[in-house]
Amino acid sequence: MQNYRVPLLELPPEGRQFQLADAAIWQSPLAEFGMDCRIVQPLRAEIQLIPTEGGCLIRGHLSGQVALPCNRCAEEALTGIDASFEDFEELPDAAQDRPPHLLQDSESQALHGTERLIFEGASPMLDLAAVCWEEFMLALPVSPLCKTDCKGLCPRCGVNRNQSSCNCSEDEGDPRLAVLRGLKLPRQ
Repeated sequence: MQNYRVPLLELPPEGRQFQLADAAIWQSPLAEFGMDCRIVQPLRAEIQLIPTEGGCLIRGHLSGQVALPCNRCAEEALTGIDASFEDFEELPDAAQDRPPHLLQDSESQALHGTERLIFEGASPMLDLAAVCWEEFMLALPVSPLCKTDCKGLCPRCGVNRNQSSCNCSEDEGDPRLAVLRGLKLPRQ
């Protein structure tokens, strides 16, 4: 994979625009974390870095399409990615005073708490691949569905209820609570 580190102290005052479409930005972490996710349409990121006092403003847009397992039936759920984002990367004060190799262990960990900001020598570098991965993870749905009315799997026999029905009886619930099923509460 190509190196996508940008030296933050060398950005022009008007900022700089980047377009990233390298599949390795997303494929490598997907394989590393063992995620069940397949890229259907290439993922593309447009990122603008604008230097500000004390840091850098990050604006961008991520688009593409992925296939994830449905949260109810485990079939493939196509999910469009169309996310705009804006973030701020603050330059630590300690980084401006001393190079990272001269920092105490606790200070060094604080500077490297985010994988997006990396120091090469005394120069802070923003890893655009890490920004893309973070925004991709935030753009994924919490509960992907193959369709909004997905019926899911039968909890007893495991048949996909979208494809066929089963003869399993509906669970009546905990038998100890059977006396409460007919309870009607008065309206207030």
